Amino acid sequence: MKYFKNVVTLVLDQTKCTGCTLCTLVCPHGVFIMHAGKATLTDRDRCMECGACAQNCAFEAISVKAGVGCASAIINGWLTGKEPSCDCGGRC
Repeated sequence: MKYFKNVVTLVLDQTKCTGCTLCTLVCPHGVFIMHAGKATLTDRDRCMECGACAQNCAFEAISVKAGVGCASAIINGWLTGKEPSCDCGGRC
């Protein structure tokens, strides 16, 4: 599932990645794969901003603002039946 193009807060710093593979194991949408011993993003726009990857990265190679942004607003809208609100300027 994709949400919106180029609005996800997910950032991967490959220079800090040690290749532990935890991000590939905890990401519910398979956003990460391993390539040449480092994590790589397969499709950043699939990120639902849950924060599991960043919470499990002991080397601070991943950052994401969990619970904010368009993806989170859409999910919360689905769950509550309300219009999404993420302060993105109306892209939701």
